[in-house]
Amino acid sequence: MTVAVDGSDAPQSARDRVYEWVRDEIIKGALPAGRFLDEAWISELVGTSRTPVREAFHRLNSERFIDLLPRRGAQVRSVTARELEEVYASRRLIEGHAARTLCLANAGAPSQLDELASQMEEAGRAQDWFTVARLDRAFHRSIVDANGNSILTELYDALRSRQQRVAVRALQIRPQRVPEIDRQHRAIIAALANNDVDGVAALLEEHLRPIPEITAALG
Repeated sequence: MTVAVDGSDAPQSARDRVYEWVRDEIIKGALPAGRFLDEAWISELVGTSRTPVREAFHRLNSERFIDLLPRRGAQVRSVTARELEEVYASRRLIEGHAARTLCLANAGAPSQLDELASQMEEAGRAQDWFTVARLDRAFHRSIVDANGNSILTELYDALRSRQQRVAVRALQIRPQRVPEIDRQHRAIIAALANNDVDGVAALLEEHLRPIPEITAALG
């Protein structure tokens, strides 16, 4: 069985197609930090006019994927140590609250976590960091969503793109952490299954702490 991850059957606008293509290529590293993005090249590649490209650029700029520079165009931003630390700090607040609430309600672990963990382990063995990051987000979002607080889930969803980019960059810097990440995911599932409030809080605190070697590499 394959667990669906953020899937949607709704038709996409041209702007959304451009946005998702550029965002995913930046997350993967195919469009590296510092690269300038040409509107005409992207419009031809994605199959749209240049207007949706400009609209997508404004959204990507607001989400800090690119900088819009006067007379120079759009340039891919670097992932910074501060951005990584802020993403993880936000996640600790939201995910920690959601996990504690589930344990206090004796709700157990969301049913899809085991399958998502298995898929992540498989993608990690293949060193497919984009898929690992996408599945990792689905794993943690399942915990937040099971909490039943729609506003908390909306806040968490706002982190989606930056969360995935930070995760991919961290995995590119220290791929040897993958077995430890897999172990932590399995421990989180066990703590939720046992409704262990203190245990899951400690695990998430460990799991969502920036690694000094990674922050040092980002500068």
